[in-house]
Amino acid sequence: MELRHLRYFRAVGEELHFGRAAERLHIAQPPLSQQIRQLERELGVSLLRRTTRSVELTAAGRAYLQRTVEILDAVEEAGSQAGRIAAGLEGRLTIGCVGSATYSLLPRLVRALGEALPALDVTVRGEMLAPAQISALLSGDIDLALLRPPADQDGIVAEIVRRDRLLVALPADHHLAGRTELTVEDLRAEDFIVHVGHGRSVMSNLVAAICADAGYVPRIRQEVSETSTLITLVAAGLGVAIVPDPTAALDIAAVRYVPLAPPTLGVDLVAARAATNDSATIGNVLAILRSLDV
Repeated sequence: MELRHLRYFRAVGEELHFGRAAERLHIAQPPLSQQIRQLERELGVSLLRRTTRSVELTAAGRAYLQRTVEILDAVEEAGSQAGRIAAGLEGRLTIGCVGSATYSLLPRLVRALGEALPALDVTVRGEMLAPAQISALLSGDIDLALLRPPADQDGIVAEIVRRDRLLVALPADHHLAGRTELTVEDLRAEDFIVHVGHGRSVMSNLVAAICADAGYVPRIRQEVSETSTLITLVAAGLGVAIVPDPTAALDIAAVRYVPLAPPTLGVDLVAARAATNDSATIGNVLAILRSLDV
């Protein structure tokens, strides 16, 4: 039995006329009759009652026609779905994201993906530090990473999405909170809240580097893994933090954000994927990401 036998039987069963069914299938009537009889012999049942004037479905034929329609429709849908997946219009996508972008870019990206690719099942893993995202890309646990550089290691392809200026997050009642701008030198005597160090956070390394350029080692009060926790501790008055500009989307009343001078102090946000993942889905998602005004 082949799919063509099912297609032939469906046409005859729906038309109840061999001539019309043959026209619908664009084949001659005698071969069509032969194929239907071959199908009946293989099944060992009569599917049709034939007279010189009419064609009717037997009880077995009616049941077989119902299942035949379901099978052929499923085969057609399977082919259509395979085409949509190959074109990157359907499937699954897991996005990893650093904390600051979790509160700014990520919501807009997920909304844009929902509008442009509604059949794409998007999963988000927010508040992931950059090294953890790189590992997840290489292991296949995530498909796209939004992280802070560097991401120039073997097996990773990355592109810059934007550059974010640095801000100082301070308790709202801090004596420096009224300033319109701060320098790293202004923070010399302050306790710092930072992301976990020892190579696990790009921002932790950046804070250490810019403080070193100012001639001091920052006094670390506490290390955290999540940006939301970092800002919460600032609000509690435990210290100050240097953060990317999008972190200000965490609009907590007890925290004041002041730009860090000079304005050239900043950090890039990059989109990265595994070099082995060059699927149409990733291509479509990156195209949508580039189209956003970020």
